Amino acid sequence: MKSQDKAFDLVIFDWDGTLMDTVGKIVTCMQSVAQELALTVPTEQQVRDVIGLSLPTIMPILFSEHQNHQQIIDCYRRHHLASDYPTPLFDGVEVLIKQLHEAGYQLAIATGKAREGLDRVLELTGLGQYFHASRCASDSQSKPHPEMLHALLSHFEVSADKAIMIGDSIHDLTMANNANMASIGVSYGAHDEARLLGLQPLAIVNSPSAIRQYL
Repeated sequence: MKSQDKAFDLVIFDWDGTLMDTVGKIVTCMQSVAQELALTVPTEQQVRDVIGLSLPTIMPILFSEHQNHQQIIDCYRRHHLASDYPTPLFDGVEVLIKQLHEAGYQLAIATGKAREGLDRVLELTGLGQYFHASRCASDSQSKPHPEMLHALLSHFEVSADKAIMIGDSIHDLTMANNANMASIGVSYGAHDEARLLGLQPLAIVNSPSAIRQYL
């Protein structure tokens, strides 16, 4: 497929809950942090609602009674590194990314993870070789601010109408809307189809393999 035949030249993926099944681990670790620090334990839904945001943004939302948010972040990172909770790539992700790469798409990541965390999972999964650039919460403003997407558009010299954001949360899709960019919502991550529909994505899919048809 030639570049001019593509609806999009640049495909930007969220990571947690979109490419890798990390929602369960994030929920468990956040709840463990609350227990260790004697804070009110957030429900699974409360944690799901903030997945995709940066940790400095998340902590005041989940743990408003605790003033030392850096202590909570450090505690969370310790639990996250020590946890052996399984976090596989979603079925079909590796095939999808390889297909898009071979078809000549420019691929990028926009994630609420810190740079260190993203580098770790890119190496662990072997997917790092397929992505041409990434923006993280540690080098950009937190979603849903569009800074990550603006930076990637600038990096690739691509206009917003030739790029698309793919994510599992309302934060991903709101960020895309804020950047005047199309989006695809995936319903198998943090937020369900009903919530994602409110952001008017191009499509909502229930598996990674279904993404290909909209690109």
